[in-house]
Amino acid sequence: MAEKTKVVSAAMIAGAVALAVSATANVAPAGAAAKEKCYGISLAGQNDCAAGPGTTCAGTSTIDYQGNAWTLVPAGDCLKYGVEEANADFELPGDRTGALEALERDLPQA
Repeated sequence: MAEKTKVVSAAMIAGAVALAVSATANVAPAGAAAKEKCYGISLAGQNDCAAGPGTTCAGTSTIDYQGNAWTLVPAGDCLKYGVEEANADFELPGDRTGALEALERDLPQA
C-alpha cells in the first residue's frame, strides 16, 4: 500500500508542477502587453529590431523617421505621433505620423 501511495503522490506532484509551468508560460512579462510597434518615428540608429531591407536589427536604421523601422511605444500612443503637437513627445517634422504597419516613406536608397 505504501508503494501505491508513493506513486500517486509522485503523480500529483508532477501534475502540479506541470500545471504551474504551463500557467507561467502563458503570462507575458509585466509591461509587454502594454507596448506596440510604431513605424516611422525613430531617428537614424535608434530603432528597435527589424527595420526592413538594408538593416538587421536594433540601431540599424539609416534615415530619420525611416518608414520600415519601428520603435516600441506605450499601447495607444503610436497613432498620436505627429498629430498632437501640444505634447512634445509626439512631435514629428512635416506631415509625418506614426503608423502601426511599415510605411513606404523615408526608405534607404537601394
